[in-house]
Amino acid sequence: MKLAWATDIHLDHASEGARRRFCQSVKEQANALVVTGDIAESQTLGSTLTALATLTERPVYFVLGNHDCYRGSIAGTRRQVGYAVSDTEGLVYLSQAGVVELTPNTALVGHDGWADGRLGDLDHSEVILNDFLLIDELHCWRDTDTLDKPALRRALGALGDEAAGYLKSILTPAAEKYPHVIVATHVPPFREASWYQGRPSGDDFLPYFGCKAVGDVLLEAARSHPKCQILVLCGHTHGGGEVQVLENLRVLTGPAENGKPRIQPIIEAA
Repeated sequence: MKLAWATDIHLDHASEGARRRFCQSVKEQANALVVTGDIAESQTLGSTLTALATLTERPVYFVLGNHDCYRGSIAGTRRQVGYAVSDTEGLVYLSQAGVVELTPNTALVGHDGWADGRLGDLDHSEVILNDFLLIDELHCWRDTDTLDKPALRRALGALGDEAAGYLKSILTPAAEKYPHVIVATHVPPFREASWYQGRPSGDDFLPYFGCKAVGDVLLEAARSHPKCQILVLCGHTHGGGEVQVLENLRVLTGPAENGKPRIQPIIEAA
């Protein structure tokens, strides 16, 4: 089975021609598509997902990224996604789908992932993301100019813990049954995988470019199931790279450019 992987495709910033070319390339090259977040913004996400499944004529497995919740809330965006999934054949939201069998030897699991603020130096970071202006749950400000770092840390930590808890509940049964498990998530789960401009991110961006809670779950699953090969697909940073974390745990971070949706290397599911 050939699985097309794409990340940070930002279809709301792409021309109609670019969107159609992207969908056609999926249709021509793969049996299914997995998207690791940042598909559109909240108000248009549902219709964009439906169009993606319709135009590719392939199953579309996806998780959400931070941009998918812009100009809305995480909870509200997830509700919209639920409506789109229920109304569209072949559209699968991995954060709610459990273990998906791709072949008798390969399973696909996933969750949005969210940066959890536990990597790098959150307290001293001067980075201000649009997330803190455009996502309701992350609007953590003391005043118009100063982030409320303790409140932000709690909000990010809760999101990271949610992702880690979900993945922990499904990784064990997946790793016990399948020799290959593909994990789709938006945010890189390790410092080494948080690629930015050709190298791992510095401590100022890392709080928002990594999810330590998910990384800890992946390490535990890989060490507990050494015969299972775990491949993690992620994006978020728009920088590309590969890290072999353990002998049976590999992380691919996909590069991206706004307005130019692309397929990453095709994944061959055994």
